[in-house]
Amino acid sequence: MSQSSDNLSNCPPSLRRKIRSFVKREGRMSSRQHNAIKTQFPKFGIIPGDKPIDARELFSRQTTTILEIGFGMGDSLSQMAINNPDINYIGIEVHRPGVGSLLATIDENSISNIRVINHDAVEVLQNNIVDDSLDGIQVFFPDPWPKKRHFKRRLIQTPFIELLTRKLKTNGKLHIATDWKNYVEWIEDIMGQSAHFTRQAQNTPHNRPMTKFEKRGLDLGHGVWDMIYLKKE
Repeated sequence: MSQSSDNLSNCPPSLRRKIRSFVKREGRMSSRQHNAIKTQFPKFGIIPGDKPIDARELFSRQTTTILEIGFGMGDSLSQMAINNPDINYIGIEVHRPGVGSLLATIDENSISNIRVINHDAVEVLQNNIVDDSLDGIQVFFPDPWPKKRHFKRRLIQTPFIELLTRKLKTNGKLHIATDWKNYVEWIEDIMGQSAHFTRQAQNTPHNRPMTKFEKRGLDLGHGVWDMIYLKKE
């Protein structure tokens, strides 16, 4: 994807650097995933360019639009789309096996309200998502990068939150989930410094399908924390 000099000049310095919050360890794709990318990506995939993404054009309707960053294998996102056919979902994932898995699920369940992007989320947000256009952003179980020397790789950083703030509408929802207690404290500290959000009560139902990864962790006694914030006017 190309980036104009104007986009870079408006971007916080720490988002201009090439440090990534992810490592591409894709491994081999199954035939199901490979075939889905080949046959379904032309229907449901978005190739980012310099053009803004227009949800009304993508889905041929105007309704609530939710962006999920890092959907993994797409289990939770596909279930949300099935449960909420009146909502538009855009999912971003850098790992192709996950993209293939979600596209296969879309095809197998005749899901029409998801569009998929296989690209770095920060670049997509900078170049393709219009300001004040999203009703919600979901970031579920981002890599916690638990070692202190790797904290700089964590996705949730102050400049990233500032970027998300610009893309959300007023009263838009930012929903972050993690199973790493140290990351909870990190997120709460960063969000506490932002003047743009109010946090919903912790006992607010999060309305999020449980993933296989999450269930496995809960069975092992791990904690899971959902943090939901609303953008102020």
